[in-house]
Amino acid sequence: MSILSIQNVVKSYDQYTAVDHVSFDVPKGSVFGLLGPNGAGKTSLIRMITTITGPDEGQILLNGTRLNDKSPEQIGYMPEERGLYKKMKVGEHLLYLARLKGLSEAQAKKEIDHWLEKFEIKSWWNKKIEELSKGMQQKIQFIATVVHKPMLLILDEPFTGLDPINTALIKDEIANLNAQGISIIFSTHRMEQVEEMCDHIVLINHGKNVLVGEVNSIKNEYKQNLFEVNHEGDLPEDFKSHFELVGQNKDAVTVRVAENSDSNDLLRYFLEKKIRIHSFKEILPTFNEIFIRRVEETGGK
Repeated sequence: MSILSIQNVVKSYDQYTAVDHVSFDVPKGSVFGLLGPNGAGKTSLIRMITTITGPDEGQILLNGTRLNDKSPEQIGYMPEERGLYKKMKVGEHLLYLARLKGLSEAQAKKEIDHWLEKFEIKSWWNKKIEELSKGMQQKIQFIATVVHKPMLLILDEPFTGLDPINTALIKDEIANLNAQGISIIFSTHRMEQVEEMCDHIVLINHGKNVLVGEVNSIKNEYKQNLFEVNHEGDLPEDFKSHFELVGQNKDAVTVRVAENSDSNDLLRYFLEKKIRIHSFKEILPTFNEIFIRRVEETGGK
């Protein structure tokens, strides 16, 4: 079952259509990448999912139920533009946001204490938000996003402003929450983070979904039959008559195998020629390459 189902959703502003008949499902328990160039329609989609606005057409289901006034209590949203009140103290700020999500004061204090202790920042309770660095504020924003134990997390560029240590800390916590069954929508421009963290994605361009599916399946779909062979010695003179040589250095070649051949033909050639092989691997496209290619195919930025 899907935790979130976007069904033929349309959202327009005056004469501009920001989301144009978009449909996709977020599998329950997945880390789902919401991707697209600037202005593609991602923010408009997120605003509808979080009930800030509503669709002009279509519907959005959360865990099988159409979005309603209670839905925000089941969603945690961490926007790219952070929304902390800088004059408030950390503790009272987190308590206020937790109460807005439906927690009692006792529940809120218990959960806030748990997270402050987990991040080893209990001493921050009486600090004003404005006294914290950008990275420290990011931790507080993350706690505010997860404190009410939502079934769906929406994280928009969650690592902005974090140093490598705190980036690793938040990544670990995202993985822990996902392991507990929480579904996560992860919006980012960093394609290496998509490959590292996501198992499914949707790519939005010009308000339409132009690519959707499981990460490994998409990478296989876009592969170009490229292989890298690390070997000893020189290649025989007839090598180029059998295979397309894409790249070469002292002890490795990148080879494209024809559509009517497969990797076994390439491997068999090296074995028959008695060329010692140190490594043999298929080169799959990076998500950055797939992103650029698909955006260009669907009208550029």
